[in-house]
Amino acid sequence: MTTRKELIEALQARYRSAAFSDRIKILDEFVALTGYHRKHAIRVLRQEVGTAFSAHAASPRNRLYDEAVRQALTVLWEAADRVCGKRLKALIPLLVDAMERHGHLDLDPVVKTRVLAVSAATIDRLLAAARLHIDGQRKRRKGVGAAIRRSIPVRTFADWRDPVPGFFEIDMVEHCGGPKTDGDYVHTLTLTDIASGWTECVAMRVRDQMLVIDAFEKVAHECPFAMLGVDSCRHTTSDSTFMSQAVFDYCQARGLEQTRSRAYKKNDQAWVEQKSGAVVRRLVGYGRLSGRTATQSLATLYESSRLYINFFQPSFKLKSKTRVGARVHKVYFTPATPCERLLAHSSVEAAIKEKLTEKFKSLDPVRLLQEIRTAQQTLSDIAAHGTAPEGVPGAAADVATFLQSLSSAWQEGEVRPTHRPQSKAKRWWKTRLDPFADAWPVIEGWLVAQPSIAAKVLMDRLVAMVPEIYGSKTQLRTLQRRLKTWRSAHVTAMVLGGLRKPAEAPVDG
Repeated sequence: MTTRKELIEALQARYRSAAFSDRIKILDEFVALTGYHRKHAIRVLRQEVGTAFSAHAASPRNRLYDEAVRQALTVLWEAADRVCGKRLKALIPLLVDAMERHGHLDLDPVVKTRVLAVSAATIDRLLAAARLHIDGQRKRRKGVGAAIRRSIPVRTFADWRDPVPGFFEIDMVEHCGGPKTDGDYVHTLTLTDIASGWTECVAMRVRDQMLVIDAFEKVAHECPFAMLGVDSCRHTTSDSTFMSQAVFDYCQARGLEQTRSRAYKKNDQAWVEQKSGAVVRRLVGYGRLSGRTATQSLATLYESSRLYINFFQPSFKLKSKTRVGARVHKVYFTPATPCERLLAHSSVEAAIKEKLTEKFKSLDPVRLLQEIRTAQQTLSDIAAHGTAPEGVPGAAADVATFLQSLSSAWQEGEVRPTHRPQSKAKRWWKTRLDPFADAWPVIEGWLVAQPSIAAKVLMDRLVAMVPEIYGSKTQLRTLQRRLKTWRSAHVTAMVLGGLRKPAEAPVDG
């Protein structure tokens, strides 16, 4: 760039004073050297000397979304559990209204207008710096084959034909912490409604057909609309549970339409398979859970998360899919929460819609997220240590404190306790011998006499005393670190007086 500026400044005067034929030659050579378009080159050479590169610097950028908008989006992004820009764009009006209604947010009118008008692409751009601090990716476990059960009819992905709310896909997630080993581990039964995406998760201590029936009863009692049918998957871990006589008789007695997916065709259960990752694994992680305590803690997590997910977590829904050769073009509806889809569905009764509206107005998304984080911390401790911590972690922190932490939570990286890497034990053992074990009393005497003495001077004295050990001076860097620690301890002793004595120099390991 510097060479190009010098070339322009050298040719500008010649170009303006040259004849027409000479200008053509100068312009041809200038275009060949710089690669400029001919019209742009003419404009550059016609400008006054020194003004060719000042046009852009003189006009400041008109920045529409400032730091206030970015901070507001960061808080909303954290309150929405770090969803993508497209989902956050659809959620912002609901989330801002809910947080202002509960006194968690008080946006300036100008900032609020810009936050509501921001696009999904701009949201991703403004939050890019925050996302850079979050490292690590989740690893999904691969499924296994399944036994064949022919007593229940098969339903594929294309057979649904836009059903009314009430038809659920069901799947089971085992929290065994990686490769399967012997033992009984906690399971999650996931039920996802096809029409609205409404998701219910039930914690089960073991995989048992009677517990599946109890889970159906629990969901039927808590779900705002009636269950009309269940579609189960074909896995070896769940076939014996879902395709059992007890579950079959229960569905027949309750009038539930029971179907199953095909073997090795996971797309037949695309809705619940997606929720197994986006809901269950995102909330619980991949830790190993077993026992009654873990089951109760997992159930506590699902009590708060079911409201947060179904009322404050927008999701995509496929509108159309067109195949052109080997390429598939997919079109999605605008992201919406399951509650919004139920309110917009024509087959949902008015009483149910009124009940959902009242429930939504009473919910506080920040408080729900705080409860989720507290339950996740408990599950993380159980997965790491096998026991629950004493008391309830995070119970003393109020909602206001938790809300303030959302603006800077991205700086700490992963905020979900179930996905944080477990800290390793601190190394306490030595890996090499101390090169100053015998000489340190002498060195410390020199330091007491001359506290500001340099490490190189001390090293020269050691070489003169014991040349066979310190002659190569390879221990100089170790001595410098030792002196830094010693002086830091003595400065602390000078500040605190007799309250703290300087510690002995540590042994490098």
